[in-house]
Amino acid sequence: MPRSSDAVLSQVLTVAQMRAAEEDLIAAGTSVDALMQAAGRGAGEWVRRIAGGGSVTVLCGPGNNGGDGWVIAEYLREHGNSVQVVQAREPATEAARNAKALYGGAVVSADSVTTRDVFVDCLFGSGLTRALPDDLYDMLCGLAGRHRHRIAIDVPSGIDSDSGVALNADLPHWTLTVALGAWKHAHFAMPACAAMGATRLVDIGVTAVPGAARVLHRPRIPAPAADAHKYRRGMLGLVAGEMPGAGLLSATAALRAGAGYLKMAAKLAPAGVPPELVVTTDVDAMLADARVSALLVGPGLGRSDEAARLLARTLHAGRPTVIDADALVLLRPAMLTGAPCVLTPHEGETAALERAFGLSGQGLRRERAGALAEATRAVVVLKGPDTVIAGPGGEMVVSPRASSWLSVAGTGDVLAGTIASRLATNGQALRAAEEGLWLHGEAARLCGPAFTAGELAHAVQAALKECLE
Repeated sequence: MPRSSDAVLSQVLTVAQMRAAEEDLIAAGTSVDALMQAAGRGAGEWVRRIAGGGSVTVLCGPGNNGGDGWVIAEYLREHGNSVQVVQAREPATEAARNAKALYGGAVVSADSVTTRDVFVDCLFGSGLTRALPDDLYDMLCGLAGRHRHRIAIDVPSGIDSDSGVALNADLPHWTLTVALGAWKHAHFAMPACAAMGATRLVDIGVTAVPGAARVLHRPRIPAPAADAHKYRRGMLGLVAGEMPGAGLLSATAALRAGAGYLKMAAKLAPAGVPPELVVTTDVDAMLADARVSALLVGPGLGRSDEAARLLARTLHAGRPTVIDADALVLLRPAMLTGAPCVLTPHEGETAALERAFGLSGQGLRRERAGALAEATRAVVVLKGPDTVIAGPGGEMVVSPRASSWLSVAGTGDVLAGTIASRLATNGQALRAAEEGLWLHGEAARLCGPAFTAGELAHAVQAALKECLE
């Protein structure tokens, strides 16, 4: 899982951005051949690590991704691996022809390849926008099926790099995908990312690209100051609704994500309240308390007219607020006051928000999240197996795929509580969303398989420990 905090190595580029970045390197004096050597030899080292001393087959296409394959093959040959190349098409670029000319090993037909250790896909990389023709599709799948390990270079062939959409059905699954120069959106977007295996990045000297998305990484969270007290650490107010159990899950996580004080406002005190959680029946008094640094509303709120009025009163308080669950369905433009907010919708709640704010709902997930962030002037955490965070200033953060065991009831409430706790602590909506999402994913990893939402909420503490400066 990519976790670099380096601003350049964590950027995620579209095909157009990557081409422009490469053109900048060429304009600055780096030749296409030199870039290909840097990319291919860097990727070759990852292949060598997987192969050990084993045998490798490299499938080379006609473009520069195929050129990378010729470089990889020569690198492996130099290091003593048994390597052979299957040439799917003649090289169509000068750099690819030059790379082929430098290769001193065997070139074989696809039909002659028997079971071997490692298959390397250099048929097509990023930039592909149409399905593979039948002959190349059959060649790719047939070769992949005759190898113990499969490595895709840059982006697996048959995948749209900008969207993660599979352009062909039943494409191979990969042991490893090696990105070249920069991460691409397909490395983090479903369905492509689910089939890519482990992911690694080869640095070829690309510089920072303005406006690029970036990968969520492990945050650095300071411990409380030596003179800290419970209010200075952050006081979180949780507005409970008709079903307080969801709010209790949020509270359990929030208590372990760093806030110093947590108060829940509810009509009736729910059963099973931990002693650390202060419960009040006076919602308005809590909303008026100047010591409350952030609010959470939505988990278990309900969708009645009374719940809508309670949401409006909560937002009218003008505090930094996390808006989740039922509150997202009830939210209307007139309720927002301009205070920093984090919205945490899943797909269905996103559609409801798009209707409420007059948005088309068209486009890729990251585009929809960005449009919603712009319309609401809030930070949007669009949840799912390929969660993205969008900021109202155009910021875009993509999350590496987290544990699929998160697909259990209540984990969204845990995420909302975790983000809200961080918002109470630091007061910055985008930062809180990033910290909370990372803690949520790491807590899931620490839990292992088949955990409950309650177990996940308790694991937030261990995840936080890993982030302390």
